[in-house]
Amino acid sequence: MPVTPLTPSSFTNEPLTDFSREENRRKMEEAIELVRALFGKRYQLVIGGERYSSAEFFPSLNPSRKGEVVGYFCKATEPQAEQAMQAALKAYETWKEVPADKRADLLFKSAAIMRRRRFELAAWMIHEVGKSWVEADADVAEAIDFCDFYAREMLRLAGDQPITRIPGERNELRYIPLGVGVVIPPWNFPLAILCGMTTAAVVAGNTVVLKPSSDAPAIAYRCLEVLEEAGLPPGVVNFLTGPGGAVGDYLVQHPRTRFVAFTGSKAVGLGINEKASRSAPGQIWIKRSILEMGGKDAILVADDADLDAAAEGVALSAFGFQGQKCSACSRAIVDDAVYDAFLEKLVTRTRSLSVGMPTDRSTFMGPVVNERAYKSILEYIEVGRSEGRIVSGGEPGPPDGWYVMPTIVADVKPGARLEQEEIFGPVLAVIRCRGFEDGLRIANDTEYGLTGAVYSRSEARLDEARRRFHVGNLYLNRKCTGALVGAHPFGGFNMSGTDSKAGGRDYLLLFTQAKAIAEKVS
Repeated sequence: MPVTPLTPSSFTNEPLTDFSREENRRKMEEAIELVRALFGKRYQLVIGGERYSSAEFFPSLNPSRKGEVVGYFCKATEPQAEQAMQAALKAYETWKEVPADKRADLLFKSAAIMRRRRFELAAWMIHEVGKSWVEADADVAEAIDFCDFYAREMLRLAGDQPITRIPGERNELRYIPLGVGVVIPPWNFPLAILCGMTTAAVVAGNTVVLKPSSDAPAIAYRCLEVLEEAGLPPGVVNFLTGPGGAVGDYLVQHPRTRFVAFTGSKAVGLGINEKASRSAPGQIWIKRSILEMGGKDAILVADDADLDAAAEGVALSAFGFQGQKCSACSRAIVDDAVYDAFLEKLVTRTRSLSVGMPTDRSTFMGPVVNERAYKSILEYIEVGRSEGRIVSGGEPGPPDGWYVMPTIVADVKPGARLEQEEIFGPVLAVIRCRGFEDGLRIANDTEYGLTGAVYSRSEARLDEARRRFHVGNLYLNRKCTGALVGAHPFGGFNMSGTDSKAGGRDYLLLFTQAKAIAEKVS
């Protein structure tokens, strides 16, 4: 039965699951066991709607239990990447002609399927990337939001556009698709961001070659299953797994690639931007790069702040999902007048955070994503010992998986490595400032500009932050994570990316091109 498209203005965010209800707890526990029973399966590539294998497979590992295999995935080859490109090109010729309301209907159906499979999808993330119950559930809710929001946005863009009317002419503006895109999502929001980038491209009339992170291919495969169940035509989304160097570079540099949508590290994003900017033989367009990269996000605590609220906001922003969010607070910049009082409250709140198996409902922090991240984070903690004073954490967590205790390094100086470099783990640098002006200066003194927050009771100071805190997403008297689709269009400045504003009214414009048509009439 077709889903009746709703108007763009009727969008509301998907509610989060209430785990205080016994029924919801039971459903999640059952889903965790159901997914665990599927561990060890082999998954194929999906090209033109058909399943293909490759000569080599690689394991997706459970970071909560060292060495435990979630599933085995194909290492795609360059010939298979070319096959996927050709399948996407072929599908594009028909998909671009499908009316916008039919494309939107695919997303509405996908959202409905994800609601039905909500606990199962969350359970895959709990196992594969170590998300807590709450974080995994929020990831699914955001994916649902992206489907609903982008479907409505496509209906809006497909309607009459507000252009100036001229006597004697019939004028219109149409948003048409770009072509074949390469979508390269991250592992930290393995359903939400992957789903958001993919569905935005598809609902706009493009076709996609999707190369998910090798740390989260299982949940990526489940997202593809959802789209297929919703009626995705063959070749509209082609699924390639494997190391980025093997097929990612090939696709980014392909002359028929029209755009690249990427979320991940600064280093990889800059490499994609450089490769995509070169015109390959036979290429007839300038490739579009949609890049969301890192952050060194700060929360500024003024001398008139509510210190209890600030400590809560900093702790949740710094250590939610083990600090593995590009929006995570990795710097707390605190006025000298309240520094000691704030630090005491922050340490107390941080020490109350539970660390352990994410399959346990009571766990706040699970493991970091893999051994490489674990070792890198511990190296940064050693840097912190020389650049500041560790007042909480500073050591590995439970030995079963890749656990790191939430770590606070106090008395870090502006310009120190711990204050400048993205760590992507549960390590927070606390910096003293000499007043609000000095705090803003320190906050802005990085190469990034993604998220930030200010705690202050002064409206004048909040207005100053609105004007001068140079980030794409600024939050006042609240934490700097947890952007909601529709409410907080997401994307940052400087080395944080191209400020794509995912989940906002501008986002689909990145996947379309505008065509103005004027007809002379008598």
